[in-house]
Parts: sequence; C-alpha cells; structure tokens
Amino acid sequence: MSGFFRALSFEPSPDHLLRVSVGYAFKRARLKYAYLVLRGKDLETKETTSELREKQFAIFKAAQTKSLNLQNWHDFLKIILNAGYKRSNMIVSQTAILYTYVFYLIGKYDYKVESNKLRTILSKWFFMATLTYRYSSSAETQMEQDLANLRSLATADEFVAHLEEIIKGVLTNDYWKITLPQELITSSSSSPIWKAYTASLVLLKANVLFSSLSVSDLLDPTKDANKSALEKHHLFPKKYLETIGIKDDRDRNQIANFAYVEWRDNLDISDDAPREYLGVYLDALSNEERKEMYYYHALPDGWETLGNL
Repeated sequence: MSGFFRALSFEPSPDHLLRVSVGYAFKRARLKYAYLVLRGKDLETKETTSELREKQFAIFKAAQTKSLNLQNWHDFLKIILNAGYKRSNMIVSQTAILYTYVFYLIGKYDYKVESNKLRTILSKWFFMATLTYRYSSSAETQMEQDLANLRSLATADEFVAHLEEIIKGVLTNDYWKITLPQELITSSSSSPIWKAYTASLVLLKANVLFSSLSVSDLLDPTKDANKSALEKHHLFPKKYLETIGIKDDRDRNQIANFAYVEWRDNLDISDDAPREYLGVYLDALSNEERKEMYYYHALPDGWETLGNL
C-alpha cells in the first residue's frame, strides 16, 4: 500500500485545500463564497453580522481540521485505488479527486455512512466523474449543483442511493452504446477513456497482452527498474503503418491501436506487422488464455488482418 501512496503523488495547493474545506463546511464550490461566509454573510438571507462571522469561522476551522487530517486523506486515497487508479499518471482530473474528497468528508461525518459502503459508492462516483469529464468544464457550477442536491437528504441510505441514482443516470445504455464509442475516436494519450479502461483492467485482474502477469501487478511502481514494467504497444506498429501509407500520428495513435505489453515484448515486436508477430505469442497460450486475452483487450478474431493490411 505504501508503494501506491508514492505512485499516486498529489500535493494539494492552498487553493485546493480551501476548496475542500469550503465545500465540506458550507456545501459550496465557488471560492468567492469563502470570503463571504468568513465575513459573516448569510448566503440565504444576505445579512452580515459579527455573530455569524464567529460562528461560520468556527465551522470552517472544524472542517479544515477534518480535511487536513492525514488519516482521512489516506483512507480516501484507498477509494481511488478501489476504483482501479493505481498511479498518478492515470489521473486526468485533480478536480475530480478534490470534489470526491469533499463527498467523502460529507459521507463520513454528516451522514455517517459505513466505511465499506462509502468506499464502494465513491469509487463508482470517481470512476464516473473521471470517465465523463464531469468536473473538466464549468467544474464549480457542476459541483455547486451536486452539493445543492444533497440538501434534502437526511440519512446515510439516502446519501448512497442519491449518488447511485446519478451514476446510473449518467452511465446509461445510450452512453455505453453511442456516446462512448464516439469518444473513442481520439489519439489523445491523456484521454480519460483510456485511463478508465486501464482502471477496468486492474479491477478485472486482466493479464497484460501475451503475458501471464496482470496489468495490476505491473502497474505496481516497485516493479519498475530502468524501464517501466508495462508499456503501451501499438498493435499495428507506427513504422509498419508508415510503410502502407498511414503516416499521420492522429491515425496511428488512435487509442484503439494500443494495448499494454511487458516492455521486453514491446522491444521484440518492434516494427513487425501483427500478422507476422502474433502467431509466436498465440502458440504459447492455451485456448482459454487466448479467449481471455481477446476479451479483455477488445480484440476481434482476425484483428491482425483487419483492412487486409
């Protein structure tokens, strides 16, 4: 576990810490509210009093104590691990981490959600928020709405059911069948979709392509030496694609052309066409191992000859 905490290196800035404390204490996402509430302004009545200033400062101070508690932070990071995200380079949105941490504090202290239930629902929430760019555009507006929707909830069960309902409402059948396939058409190495797919391989305990070792094991930072134990491999190598006229990296680096392999296999494959290198690796696998490999790495039968390349 200590290796995970080193791998998921994230050093919150004062701005980050302020956002978390304000979000937890006052259920607000916009930093402008921090100034107002600490001046003693009631955000509902718009009145400002010295008594309210002292009261709200005490609330903020108590929230800050909880948000800065290292045990809380380490317990929260286990939620990110439970979602399949094992390294900092898998995290594409620090804002999603911060806002999920706000939900963690609210769930733990305000609703007294049992720890395992809280870990499960917030792992799902973080996965959904990261995959769908929930906090990538107009993040404060989205979080303001998310926090406002908590005001009518009274119990731990209501809190969990509410988050579960939102997740199901976002990750619908149409999302999986229409939206996600469209978003797969990208060559971005930082795509949240690729990171979420990697997290899924971790959770499913899937093996690396052509290997008996799991993606999860090889993402362990202790497995790295001079080279990363795990590398992204072009199923159709870039040099090979160039020889058949596909020279634009936007085409060659489509995320559908990537799979995880051990670094030595990546070196051995080099620039060979898949129909040339695939047979050697398949011969070393049982029928069941081949079936699992094709399933987890989303490879159709005969993929090596797709497009008659």
